[in-house]
Amino acid sequence: MGPQSGSPATHVAIRDVVKRYPGVLALDRVTVDVRRATVHALVGENGAGKSTLGKIVAGAVVPDGGTINVGGEPVSFHSPRDALSSGIALVHQEISLVPGLSVVDNVFLGIEPGHAGFVDRQAQRRRLRGLCDETGFSLEADRPVRELRLGEQQKVEIIRALARGVELIVFDEPTAALTREEAEQLHGVIRTLRDRGTTVIYVSHFLEEVLAIADAVSVLKDGHLVRTAPAAQETVDSLITGMLGRSLEATFPPKRRVPPDAPVVLRANNVTRRGVIEDVSLTVRAGEIVGVAGLVGSGRTELARVLFGADPRSAGHVEVAGRAVRIRSPREAVEHGVALVPEDRKGQGLVLQGTVLENITMAGLNSFTRLGFIRTAPEAAAAGSIAEQVELRPPQLDRPVATLSGGNQQKVVFARWLSCRPAVLIADEPTRGVDVGAKRTLYELLQSLAEEGMGVLLISSELEELTGLAHRIVVMRQGRLVSELPGDADEAQLLSAAFGESHREVTA
Repeated sequence: MGPQSGSPATHVAIRDVVKRYPGVLALDRVTVDVRRATVHALVGENGAGKSTLGKIVAGAVVPDGGTINVGGEPVSFHSPRDALSSGIALVHQEISLVPGLSVVDNVFLGIEPGHAGFVDRQAQRRRLRGLCDETGFSLEADRPVRELRLGEQQKVEIIRALARGVELIVFDEPTAALTREEAEQLHGVIRTLRDRGTTVIYVSHFLEEVLAIADAVSVLKDGHLVRTAPAAQETVDSLITGMLGRSLEATFPPKRRVPPDAPVVLRANNVTRRGVIEDVSLTVRAGEIVGVAGLVGSGRTELARVLFGADPRSAGHVEVAGRAVRIRSPREAVEHGVALVPEDRKGQGLVLQGTVLENITMAGLNSFTRLGFIRTAPEAAAAGSIAEQVELRPPQLDRPVATLSGGNQQKVVFARWLSCRPAVLIADEPTRGVDVGAKRTLYELLQSLAEEGMGVLLISSELEELTGLAHRIVVMRQGRLVSELPGDADEAQLLSAAFGESHREVTA
């Protein structure tokens, strides 16, 4: 179904929009109509141009060519403030709040209710309570945003957009940091907004949720529009074929058997961080992928941080490759052969203003140094080879990491550890914010690292990801390891263990 130019139901008419970045044509003459009071999804691989198109509509990115009409009138946005004046707001994929301000101050920043130069704090709180009641969100008005988890910060972003009474909201990967329950809650909010007449542009790589919530879907590939069609006419397979230009034969590569006598590369005995995790004991063998399941707040990420030395442990012992080690910092963890792909790649995993080359080689820089000087030619050769191995596209080593798509940024985080080959890789939510094509690449990479003898501790909120990749799965609840299940355990078993319901524990 092509664009319906001139239709009275058209809210935004996008015509022949072009956007160029150095060395990249992000959008190439894209034409899309977004109908009023509908949910219009934009899907595509990371780097396909979907987020760029959404941000152009919201004024966060200025196009290099083409036209945009809003409500039948031509517009030219040079900032989100320009778009806001036309009733359009953006809920970012990456959090854009002021960390030091409270929730209520972030929500009403720039639109504070008041009189004669004085802010009406009571009016702010009443309005915030009303918005929270509408959405079902629970937020503490005076709590500083920096103290909130990613999912809670995302809620503040959404409430902030709603507070501005806009007619169109662009959601850029809004559920990437939310739990399943929070995502379903958001979907209910979006349906309510649509039913009240608000238009939603929904950028997402979660294809099942797109089909569940969208009225229409535009598929992009390499900056080109593949098609726009009613969501009811699409399936997950048809969207994947449009995004990739081919069908995705299987989501997960086949598992390889781990010999029962494979050496243990990571052994944690009664590892404790008081008040956070208690008496956690587990093993990971060479070539084995061990999954860690649990609800948000169960202690999964906290366990990863303690094992990596980012947070101190109060008690317990850790062995790496058969040797007892005392890891008190990430530097010591790397020296002992333990690496971490963190949950928050931008905040903890990357130097965003650094180049691709600098981010890839920083963990193994000693191998390229002689007499205090970096040997740039071997460094570049090694980084180039690793970039190819993780299928970084385009493999431009001098490009700032901040300009890469989410999937390519995550590939750079993985690439860093390929330069120093640790004995153990801890991967915390390794495919969060990553599209289906890049996911497959990362899955294959995790499996290939295991096949080469690395032990992998895989933390994920996606149960399908755990059962698709892991040989064994341990389940955490309230800071404790409560169950161990085989890798082919079904979703009901994992949820039962995570929620603390009756279940049959299995020891592999």
